[in-house]
Amino acid sequence: MTKRKIAIVAGGDSSEYEVSLRSAQGILSFLDKERYDAQIVELRGADFETLHRIADYDFAYITIHGTPGENGLLQGYLDMMRIPYSCCGVLAAALTFNKYACNHYLAGFGYHIAKSILLRRYDPRPSNEEVIAQVGLPCFIKSNVGGSSFGCTKVKTVEQVSEAIEIAFKEGDEVICESFMKGTEVTCGVYKTRNKSVAFPVTEVVTENEFFDYDAKYNGQVDEITPARIPDSVRDQIQALTLRMYDLLGCQGIIRTDYIITEDGQINLLEVNTTPGMTATSFIPQQVRAAGLDIRDVLTDIIEDSIQKHHD
Repeated sequence: MTKRKIAIVAGGDSSEYEVSLRSAQGILSFLDKERYDAQIVELRGADFETLHRIADYDFAYITIHGTPGENGLLQGYLDMMRIPYSCCGVLAAALTFNKYACNHYLAGFGYHIAKSILLRRYDPRPSNEEVIAQVGLPCFIKSNVGGSSFGCTKVKTVEQVSEAIEIAFKEGDEVICESFMKGTEVTCGVYKTRNKSVAFPVTEVVTENEFFDYDAKYNGQVDEITPARIPDSVRDQIQALTLRMYDLLGCQGIIRTDYIITEDGQINLLEVNTTPGMTATSFIPQQVRAAGLDIRDVLTDIIEDSIQKHHD
């Protein structure tokens, strides 16, 4: 059997560059070596030489967290080059990358979201007091286009608002100020092919940090409990919400959605991740193991389904 050539495209132009490379190493270790000849291809900046190299592969597994792989830019290029890839297409990627737009889009379908306001770099800036009047204290101020909690601050006083906004603007041109929701944080991964819909077990996220920040995500300052300590009925709701969202957004490949279950039992959407972390200890591999599945088979499913759709 001739092996398919897989480019694991990593790197990108955001603060998550190193995280992306770690995910790429994870994917490389998970892929079926008998079926695929895989290599990590690092992309940074407008590197047309590297982009041209990707055209030599049969498939691109995109694991760039941030621009240009999570926001649809790379997908547009690959579409023009007629190269199949692992994750959401241009529209779904662009929409989910914009947290504010995505959450408000899904709110139109009945999803519960936090109160929030959007700030753009060159628009008139509200006063600290105006921000707090709309979202309350404590609140979160974060980049609208960042990830891994870079540029995110939990704000507890009015005086902290302007500094938190400046920190968030270092990650991009849009910032969200969002009300704090107290409760249990959970996350759920799903994927679909033409033949099946798979919802993984839900993970509960417990950290002593102020929130699930970079250290909690990547330096072990967190307990990740899979399956989550929630009633089966709540688990079923979360899985159903995530699978429905997959279709509403037009997703491909694996997505992972984060929620807060508030003390009144309401399930609140935090954000959608369309290129979730894929290191050995990331949520998705954990959830795959908890489901009794093999991550190698899951990735094969996704790759072969995408290639088949591409050739249909």
